[in-house]
Amino acid sequence: MKTRARPPDSRTRILAAAASEFAARGFDGASVDRIARTARLNKAMIYYHFKSKAALYGEIVRGLIEAVLARARTIAASDATPREQIAAFVRAIVEEAEARPHFPPMWLREIAEGGRHLDRATFNLVRQVPETLNAIIERGCATGEFRRVHPLLLHFSIIGPLVLYFASQPVRSRIANEGLSPLMVMPRDQFLAHVEHATLATLTTGPHERGRRS
Repeated sequence: MKTRARPPDSRTRILAAAASEFAARGFDGASVDRIARTARLNKAMIYYHFKSKAALYGEIVRGLIEAVLARARTIAASDATPREQIAAFVRAIVEEAEARPHFPPMWLREIAEGGRHLDRATFNLVRQVPETLNAIIERGCATGEFRRVHPLLLHFSIIGPLVLYFASQPVRSRIANEGLSPLMVMPRDQFLAHVEHATLATLTTGPHERGRRS
């Protein structure tokens, strides 16, 4: 006898509805009324779980950053080689972004607005991601596999293409579907391989650099 899957609880429904609303309209344009209707709940239930729209927004943003940070720390603490760790770091961000398609457009909007909807706790999480990446870079430098690169520069080189790739998906799909350019279609694995290769190429020490230091 099959057991019936339990429907998502009210908190999960609120988060899903709010993520879609914030991604489509940004923080200022998002409506708690629309979130409630989409979640099939009343506004009182939203405020039961979250004290304000800002608290709900912060929960969604922190969810992605906390997930990426947890995976990044696990990768940095692993016995994998620095090259393997960098590849795993890139894949982790891709997979977490794929699991939350709302996040890339939300993040682009937040950056454009100067991060004014983020609190100190969220900023504290944000700064820990490139710091964890730096631990991998330092290990690679110690083994002679990497050249020294500013961790924020490398972080931007990874995050920028990934956010733009996922956030631009609807636009690229429309262009391709209207027959304007098949070049706008890029398989996910091809894109991921490119970002991994470009990141490692930035870090890899070339023979001329080794000779310069010897």
